[in-house]
Amino acid sequence: MSSHAVEANADGLIGPTHSYAGLSPGNLASSLNKGEASSPRAAVLQGIDKMKRLADLGLPQFVLPPHERPSIPFLRSLGFAGTDAQVLERAWKDAPSFAAAACSASPMWAANAATVTPSADSQDGRVHFTPANLVTNLHRSLEHEQTQRALNALFPDASHFAVHPALSPVSHLADEGAANHVRLCADHGSEGVNLFVWGREAFEAWDGPFPARQTREACEAIMRRHTASNVVLARQGRAAIAGGTFHNDVVCVGALDTLFFHELAFEDLEATKAAIRAAAKGFEPKFVEVSAADLPLADAISSYLFNSMLIQIPGEDRLTLICPTETRDNPRSHAVAERIATSNGPIGRVEYVDVRQSMANGGGPACLRLRVVLTDEELAATNAAMRMTDELHARLTMWALRWYREELRPADLADPALLEESRGALDELTSILHLGNDFYPFQR
Repeated sequence: MSSHAVEANADGLIGPTHSYAGLSPGNLASSLNKGEASSPRAAVLQGIDKMKRLADLGLPQFVLPPHERPSIPFLRSLGFAGTDAQVLERAWKDAPSFAAAACSASPMWAANAATVTPSADSQDGRVHFTPANLVTNLHRSLEHEQTQRALNALFPDASHFAVHPALSPVSHLADEGAANHVRLCADHGSEGVNLFVWGREAFEAWDGPFPARQTREACEAIMRRHTASNVVLARQGRAAIAGGTFHNDVVCVGALDTLFFHELAFEDLEATKAAIRAAAKGFEPKFVEVSAADLPLADAISSYLFNSMLIQIPGEDRLTLICPTETRDNPRSHAVAERIATSNGPIGRVEYVDVRQSMANGGGPACLRLRVVLTDEELAATNAAMRMTDELHARLTMWALRWYREELRPADLADPALLEESRGALDELTSILHLGNDFYPFQR
C-alpha cells in the first residue's frame, strides 16, 4: 500500500573552519587544491542559497548544523592538556596532522551523514537512520556521534523515527552513508528498491591505488538493522575507484524510477540492472547510461555530472537534474547534460548551481544533502525550526555574515581566535535552530 510521501533534503551547513587541507586521499579535487585559501563566508552562503533554491521549488528542505571545530575533545583524548587555546597550540606544534583533522569542516557533506530507510521499506513502519562511521579517513571518523545528535534533533519522535548509533568503527564495517545508497521507486510513498553499492569485502586483500571506502558487510549490517526490503547489493566498479570515484555518487544518481550513471559505475553492470529489475515492484526501472566514449571518467569526476541532484519538482512530469556550474563549464559534460534533457527521456531539464567552494574540496550538490523520504505525518513530526523558510534563510545569511571569515588559509586554523569565533557562531546557531543549550561539547 502506498501513502503520500515526499523526498526531503537535509543539507549540511558549512562550518566556519571550511578550508583546503587536502585530507582525503582518492578525492582528486581535495588533493589538487590543498593549501589554497578558502572562503568560509562564500562557502556557507552558497550552501544556504542552494537550500533556499530547493525550498523555493516546493521541496521540504532542512538544515543540519555544522560540528564543533576544532574538536578540542579529540585533541584532549590524544593527551594534549591545558586551556583549550593551549591544547590547540600544542597539537599544531607536536601533531599537526591530527590538529588538521580536528579542524575539518567535512560534516558539511551530509550525503555521508547516514544511510536512510523510509518507512515504506522498513518492517516496523518507521524511518531508520544509521550515521556513517566514516573510518577510512581520520578527519571524518570524528563525526558520527555529533551526527547522531543532529539527527535526533531533527527527527525527535521515536514513534516515527529510529536513529541508530554508527556501526563499530573498524575497517571491516567501513561505512560512508548515503553516498553509496540509491533508492528507486514508482513514487516516494510506495515500496522501493534499495541499491547498496560496496567497494570491497571485509576480509578482502585490497590493492587498489585508492581506498575502497564501503564494505559489503557494512551494507548488510545496515540492511538488517533497518529491516530494509527489496535490497540489491552491487559492487562498485574497480576502474571507477582507481580513477578517483571515492563514492558511488560521483558516478551514479537515482530518483523515483530512474537511475542515471556512468558505464564504469558498477563492476558487473548487466547483473546490477537485472537485479534491480527483479527487485522492482509495480514499476519498470529506467536506466540512463553515459558511455566512457561520450564522457571519459576523468571528465565525469572533474565536472561532477553525476554528483548532481536528481529531483522531481512538484507539478512536473519529468525529473530535473541540478548540476554544479563545473558541469556546464566542461564542454563534454555540458554536451551530455543538454542531450539528456532534450532526448525525451525521464530527465526533462538541467539547472546549474554555484557550489564552487564545496567543489574545490571534492563535494558537489549531491554531497551536500541527505535525502529523506517522509510521509505527511512524518514531515509534521520533524523539528520545524530546522526547516528552510524565507525567514530562516534571512537569519542564517545575517548569522554567516556576522561570524564567518572572508578568507582562510590552512595555517589560520591554528589561530585561537578562530576557535572562539566558531564557538560564538555555533552558540548562536543552537538558538536559531532550537537545538538546546547543550548540543555541542563546549556547551556541556
